[in-house]
Amino acid sequence: MENNQLLRMDNVGIVVESLDDAIAFFEEIGLQLEGQGMIEGEWAGRVTGLGDQQVEIAMMVTPDGHSRIELSRFLKPTVIADHRTAPVNALGYLRVMFTVSDIDEMIARLTTHGAQLVGEVVQYENAYRLCYIRGPEGILIGLAEPLGNK
Repeated sequence: MENNQLLRMDNVGIVVESLDDAIAFFEEIGLQLEGQGMIEGEWAGRVTGLGDQQVEIAMMVTPDGHSRIELSRFLKPTVIADHRTAPVNALGYLRVMFTVSDIDEMIARLTTHGAQLVGEVVQYENAYRLCYIRGPEGILIGLAEPLGNK
């Protein structure tokens, strides 16, 4: 057995224009703001390959403490591409899936933050009710409600 095994997945990163809107949206889902700050300096640019960079980040954590979303707002260099309105089947497109106890109630709450249902809520066998939602800035998320656990 090798000693260099995967330990865990730390977070998923999402680049946004408004940290405040994105934080409020993910707080409505149930994540908590774990920390917020500025990432800059020569070391940071060497990691990302962007050179001189200045990025404001907010780390959001799920209630169980195991999963995180890192929200990033790039001040420098400027954003050069925008994939927020790409369709679900676009290559490289990212969505994050959340398990919720009541999908209808969650959709109602998220629409107060401007979220819109992508298609419709569907039932997969007797296991889940599922949907995709676009939140602020077109952020794509999935919601899954396990059936039979209420």
